[in-house]
Amino acid sequence: MNFTMGILGFGGIAKFHYKVLAEKIPQITIKGAYDINAEKNESILEHGLLVYPDADSLLSDADIDLVLISTPNNFHKDYAIRAMRAGKHVLCEKPCMLSSEDLEEVLAVAKETGKIFTVHQNRRWDRDYLLIKQVLQEGTIGKPFFIESRVNGARGVPGDWRCVKEAGGGMMYDWGVHLIDQILQLFDCPITELYCQMFNLKYPEVDDNFKLSMKFENGTCVMIEVGTFHFIKAPRWLVHCDGGAMKIEDWGSGVDVVKELDTTMDWQESVVYTAAGPTRTMAARPDGTTEDFHIDIAEEKTNYKLYEMLIEGMETGDYSKVAVQPDEVRRSTRVMEAAFRSAREGILIKENI
Repeated sequence: MNFTMGILGFGGIAKFHYKVLAEKIPQITIKGAYDINAEKNESILEHGLLVYPDADSLLSDADIDLVLISTPNNFHKDYAIRAMRAGKHVLCEKPCMLSSEDLEEVLAVAKETGKIFTVHQNRRWDRDYLLIKQVLQEGTIGKPFFIESRVNGARGVPGDWRCVKEAGGGMMYDWGVHLIDQILQLFDCPITELYCQMFNLKYPEVDDNFKLSMKFENGTCVMIEVGTFHFIKAPRWLVHCDGGAMKIEDWGSGVDVVKELDTTMDWQESVVYTAAGPTRTMAARPDGTTEDFHIDIAEEKTNYKLYEMLIEGMETGDYSKVAVQPDEVRRSTRVMEAAFRSAREGILIKENI
């Protein structure tokens, strides 16, 4: 079965979708696009697409089965509701909504109309994340007790709507929503504690850097950090488990793993002299008590999996087949709201999320 898509908002991310669909997903054809910025019309034409004069023209087109919403974040709610009431399924860019209240309104319309509303959380298929997930699921180095996930840059925030609070700008909405979604896929238990620090180093309206700490009911602690003025990069991933540790230095570097082999430590009675000075606790482990190995990163990205699952949902009418489910979006939205509240009020939030 083939489906026809229309696009609302033809910026950089819309071009990403165009490329993925053209190369990987023959079941979906893009007919045309509308952008509020008339200058984007030339780009729409260059991609061989129809230019719609306004959003209503696209939404009333009987050929369109699916609408991609890739506008600035503050337009998502209105367009999603209008699209579903026009009989279209909706794939929305992240963050889908700027509040839980808005999200519930949209999900109520999805239920009312019987249409799919889902979110482009494509980084569930990032190769670095899949490696971390694989090692944790296999239990190679035991259970995690502390995870660091971060994205570091030094160029600041792009000088567009991402700098504007009203438009839903800032790094929590831009990158945080992805990193939070990844972590929530790892643990099927509530967050019990949350604390967030946000910074406005160069842009007074929006967070351009943040550090989010979360503790899960199973005892695992997670720190998510997004920085746009970090001139020395920390690892993309650092994971400590009760049987070893692993690190991914950068997106394409693969994972370095240290696995514990011998759990019994024969402590020396005398103090050991190290670069840190005299110590016993922080002395190096004896040779042969750990194993180091490296797992290369997969060559092919699989971000198009989200589309394959969306097609299955549209074909069968079984919306449980769709990758990103409403309750998952509810939860990540609540986590972001709690992070903003924690940063605003300077408090540790102890609630089950």
